[in-house]
Amino acid sequence: MDDVTQELDKAHWRKSSFSGSDGSNCVEIAALSGGRRAVRDSKDPGGPALVLTPGQWTTFVTGVRNGDFG
Repeated sequence: MDDVTQELDKAHWRKSSFSGSDGSNCVEIAALSGGRRAVRDSKDPGGPALVLTPGQWTTFVTGVRNGDFG
């Protein structure tokens, strides 16, 4: 098991405030070492997680706030 996988297994996940209130679009986020963030589908916690660098996270959050993802 690599370091990222171990860190994801121990991560404290929280539901995004941008997730849909009806439970259909639930995203969870975890803070990782080095300022990275992990994102996963809360309906599939054992599934894959997307790990973003601090710069990628900033770009992603800006896109969400600007409505760039529909």
